[in-house]
Amino acid sequence: MGTGALDEILINPVATCKSLKVDCLKEVEEHRWWMPVISPNSRTALPLWIIALIVFGVLAILGITIGLLVHFLAIENRTYYYQGSFKVVDIPYNSNYEKETSEETNQLSKILETKMVDAFDSSSIYRQYINSQVITLVPDTNSVTAQIWLVFKSSKSRKESTRRSIESILQQMLRNQSGSVTTDPNSLRLVETSKVNAEKIINNRCGRRARMSATYDRVKGGSSAQEGEWPWQASLRKNGRHYCGASLISDRYLVTAAHCFKKSQNPNNYTVSFGTRVTPPYMEHYVKKIIIHEAYNPKEYHDDVALVLLTENVLFNNDVHRVCLPEASQIFPPGEGVVVTGWGALFHDGQYPVVLQKAPVKIIDTNTCNSVEAYNGLVWDTMLCAGYMEGNIDACQGDSGGPLVHPNSRNIWYLVGIVSWGTECGKISKPGVYMRVTSYRNWIASKTGL
Repeated sequence: MGTGALDEILINPVATCKSLKVDCLKEVEEHRWWMPVISPNSRTALPLWIIALIVFGVLAILGITIGLLVHFLAIENRTYYYQGSFKVVDIPYNSNYEKETSEETNQLSKILETKMVDAFDSSSIYRQYINSQVITLVPDTNSVTAQIWLVFKSSKSRKESTRRSIESILQQMLRNQSGSVTTDPNSLRLVETSKVNAEKIINNRCGRRARMSATYDRVKGGSSAQEGEWPWQASLRKNGRHYCGASLISDRYLVTAAHCFKKSQNPNNYTVSFGTRVTPPYMEHYVKKIIIHEAYNPKEYHDDVALVLLTENVLFNNDVHRVCLPEASQIFPPGEGVVVTGWGALFHDGQYPVVLQKAPVKIIDTNTCNSVEAYNGLVWDTMLCAGYMEGNIDACQGDSGGPLVHPNSRNIWYLVGIVSWGTECGKISKPGVYMRVTSYRNWIASKTGL
């Protein structure tokens, strides 16, 4: 039998042997050298590159697992909060340092905050530094005690050494007497505090924003706000529906526009809610009292200011707390950048948003706003214009009573204006007109004690 026949036998032995009528066993025996010898214990060996790949994969998985364990065991809860205090000496007693919005408080706080930022930014732990602020100033006979708040990040294993470094850097800063203030290094006190307590400290101060976006984007021409970005913004709701905007100025009082109550001054018809979404209402409160400015005339534009007293205190958190009221003497000049927020129509007679809108505008000189092509003398000194003479970005229907705010050099936000009136929304030469809060600061104080 030739090799071809043998191949047939090996492939299909029974059928082939019958068809060829041969002794298969004999044939196979004679040509055994054609068949491979297979040991029952033999195994096919894997190539070295596959073995190396498997080993590398196992090591990589092991490395990632160990890395994650180290991360969660050593780096979790890596943000740490501190409270501290130190004295600024050779300052005669001045009660204005007790006022968180006074010019004296802002000036001294700015100096001290700049010194802290410079000290930490030039230190060996600059990568761990997140924030530092002056919280309050306490005046004494010949000194002012600055109470401070700091945030750092650190691994658990280095937490104590980081705290010592912070204390050492602050000590060095206080020993360095260059600049306009003299500080006492021996007066420094520093303790760690919890996140809850740290947030409570910040949220009890006016005009701070625990959360914020990197930019203001394009109310008409506006864009959606993030949670907690404008924590003082409130929705004044009439019979359960958004009706006007308002600004939280304490844990019980809000300021809004008087014209929001043209149809009804019954407190039972109104509620107030907060947050960024107008529905469903968030932290809804009932209204106890509505205080309309005595000189307000519904047929005219002036003195369009009202206060709302709630039945219960608002519990401040990251997303809801008060804006700062400016001093009566504070000046916000033309050209200054400000922000208007609200749930008003996106354009004249247009649809209303569910999410709070924000829009950056600029204060416009009153003479320009009173020009013939603009409002032709209707803007009083107790009012201010904000927006753009070329139009587009503006407050709109439903924004009435809401806030126009401005950040100072410490990034603390002040209530500059109250949305009042205008011609349509975003119209050329017809910017929004607001009640000037500084003009009504004393009136607000007389009604609220704030």
